[in-house]
Amino acid sequence: MRHNVAVSTEAEIPESEAPADDLQRAYDETVDAIRSARVAYYTNDAPTLSDAEYDRLYRRLEELEALHPELQTNDSPTQEVGGEVSAAFSPVTHLQRLYSLDDVFSLDELKAWFTRAEAQIEQLHLPAPAWLTEVKIDGLAVNLLYENGMLVRAATRGDGITGEDITANVVTIEDVPRRLSGSDWPERLEVRGEVFIPSADFLALNEQMVADGKAPFANPRNSAAGSLRQKDPKVTASRPLHVYVHGIGAREGLTATTQSATYDLLAGWGLPVSPYTKVLATYDEVLAFIEQYGEHRHDLRHEIDGIVIKVDDLETQRRLGHTSRVPRWAVAYKYPPEEVNTKLLDIQVNVGRTGRVTPYGVMVPVKVSGSTVEMATLHNQDVVKAKGVKIGDIVVLRKAGDVIPEIVGPVVALREAQDPPVRDFVMPTHCPSCGTELAPAKEGDADIRCPNARSCPAQLRERVFHIAGRGAFDIEALGWEAAIALTAPAEPATPPLTTEADLFDLTPEKLADVRIEREKKVKGVATGETELVPYFYTRGTAKKPPEPTANTRHMFEEMEKAKSQPLWRVLVALSIRHVGPTAARALAGAFGSMDAIRAASVEELSHVDGVGPTIAEALTEWFAEDWHREIVETWAAAGVRMADESDESVPRTLTGLTVVVTGSLQNFSRDEAKEAILTRGGKAAGSVSKKTDYVVVGENAGTKADKAEQLGVKVLDEAGFETLLATGEA
Repeated sequence: MRHNVAVSTEAEIPESEAPADDLQRAYDETVDAIRSARVAYYTNDAPTLSDAEYDRLYRRLEELEALHPELQTNDSPTQEVGGEVSAAFSPVTHLQRLYSLDDVFSLDELKAWFTRAEAQIEQLHLPAPAWLTEVKIDGLAVNLLYENGMLVRAATRGDGITGEDITANVVTIEDVPRRLSGSDWPERLEVRGEVFIPSADFLALNEQMVADGKAPFANPRNSAAGSLRQKDPKVTASRPLHVYVHGIGAREGLTATTQSATYDLLAGWGLPVSPYTKVLATYDEVLAFIEQYGEHRHDLRHEIDGIVIKVDDLETQRRLGHTSRVPRWAVAYKYPPEEVNTKLLDIQVNVGRTGRVTPYGVMVPVKVSGSTVEMATLHNQDVVKAKGVKIGDIVVLRKAGDVIPEIVGPVVALREAQDPPVRDFVMPTHCPSCGTELAPAKEGDADIRCPNARSCPAQLRERVFHIAGRGAFDIEALGWEAAIALTAPAEPATPPLTTEADLFDLTPEKLADVRIEREKKVKGVATGETELVPYFYTRGTAKKPPEPTANTRHMFEEMEKAKSQPLWRVLVALSIRHVGPTAARALAGAFGSMDAIRAASVEELSHVDGVGPTIAEALTEWFAEDWHREIVETWAAAGVRMADESDESVPRTLTGLTVVVTGSLQNFSRDEAKEAILTRGGKAAGSVSKKTDYVVVGENAGTKADKAEQLGVKVLDEAGFETLLATGEA
């Protein structure tokens, strides 16, 4: 149930005359929601927002920053591309940055983009453009690096500058040549592409997952991402992954003058190029292409979510350049979400790890956008009321962005014909898990929460599952079902975990009596009865006593490794409201230890870039609880690392200096540059001000470099930055 229920956070935009505190709070909440969504999408391969919801949230942030530019920080999501890099894979720096695409959602917006692009091209006195038009694959971006015709590295996009090294997995994909065919390849060539699972293969894969007793994937994109980011390449090799290449990055010696000609070269070298690509001369031809594939989008080999239009000429691309996030020479037109009607059977609630109680609709299963849907989030009781849906209604279901299902509203004209009659949803007054009376966390909150955070079984289960996630301790084999078994087994009466504080004190022996309810089978055939079976141990016999399963042994090995994870992951694992990976990294970098964070005031916490007052108050409130402090102290006693080690051999050359890094550097990723500044005693700021001592400018630096010049702040190139790190002087 929990995997089908998504939660989105939407902060209202105050009027322009609203108090500064209200504006900052709306901005902080919107940024936090976008960052959480990005971690869920890019790092965990488990989206919590539909594409449409995320797009609305992102546009809300753009509107806030347009109306109130003073709110924007250097690490705003509008200044970044993609997501975080998982610690499960080695980070690699791309030779040339991978940009996102500017999205448009209507033909009016598309026409406006065309008009703007053509005007810019005319101003540059360049020839009228041809438009390379292609379908937008709903998969996982990959960057392939070839040197002298040999594949030397494959990486995910990551944040556009730093990705994850997935070479061992990519070489298992038959489409990807280890050595290029033909001759005359560039000495060095970055090829951008999209990994996907064909629609027919996705259905077969999910059928096999169900047959094996495993949860099916939500959609082809998730299955491709999850398959490609496996730690065991054998798992990747077993999945029906394919690739189409659609772009180039760094290249040395490439002679083609257009991107379409580049595609011909790539195909000649044995790289897979999409067959759904065409060079068109006019806007009307592009519209016809959009209409054609909109009508036949489910007839293609793979799922698509739009059409990408690019200027074909490479020199024109270069002259048009990029913003800080997107190329000016390309745009993605997103198809409208698809809608179907189905019956709303019930509205139930789900209790999350921070106590939030979220209503969700249970519907007659219906196929939409290529997958069967039977549950969809309703966010909170105000949303249920605003949508006007009643239990028993025929509702409009939209597969928003082709990912997360959304109940749009009721078909009111059909309401009177329903049997039994429709009825209103009543939000429960008490927690369905522990019976505690529900209430808003603060006056005026739309969300209702269970305040029994310490002992509510549902919240504990969700927190334990979160602790093991990729964004936190990354404990393999401690998944959803294991979290249930640890926190609420059928017997004994007291589960092994009544608080997450005891997680690292567990032993295999303490789990010997844990049983879970399973459907009884005789010779593989279901009997309709249930039985209690061991979860962490094998079934014993007279001749052979029970012993820990291989998964259980692996889980404890991973838990032991987790104790040495860096401080920021420990912070994420604590389930402190608003503290995701971005804020956790900032806090760990600024304070260095859990003790220092606990001792810091709200004001001191707020001054950390990427934190702000909302997160600072949440941290202070969390540590004010005795049982929260007990978690930290018990984990520390069990050997969990509570401070990042500082390398005393690194000279503190930047003590007292504030440095801003903007643009792409050759020898440093964004995180590496920040780390280099912090370990030398400096402050890695996110925005340029009069208090900034140096601004380091890389490729595609954007407006930060201009602001530095306006304020008279010293500007350094990468060589100057390396000198500054070594000596403390430019």
